Amino acid sequence: MNKQILTFLASMTFASCAMAQVTVKDAWIRATVPTAKATGAFMQLQSAKDARLVEVRSSAAGVVEIHEMAMEGQMMRMHAIAGLDLPAGKPVNLASGGYHVMLLDLKHQLKEGDTVPLTLVIQNQDKKTETVSLSVPVKALNYSAPKH
Repeated sequence: MNKQILTFLASMTFASCAMAQVTVKDAWIRATVPTAKATGAFMQLQSAKDARLVEVRSSAAGVVEIHEMAMEGQMMRMHAIAGLDLPAGKPVNLASGGYHVMLLDLKHQLKEGDTVPLTLVIQNQDKKTETVSLSVPVKALNYSAPKH
């Protein structure tokens, strides 16, 4: 019974990730239509110490990138970034319309109720890296994330 409880808590993406000094809350991935080859992953990150999200990995996608959406003139544009600063004690939202994770070259359709493995690679100020492994739930195409 205790093992089942621990497994459940480990899979809950809003639980603290004790392996690194980073807490992950409200992680989710948008479901896809059958022919889609890309989708987004969203969450809130908070680091106890200054750090940087430098990479995200997933076996569900051929390519995973950290992205930023920003206005360029009258157009909203999305592009990959090399990393995302995580200032000590301050929540950083990865949400639609801002920073987020893009899963590209998906290996199969992601359906509501599925879970997807994600590994966050966090670089500390001393340039050492730690990983945070997540099992992220897939939410419906019309899902609205909680407001932070």
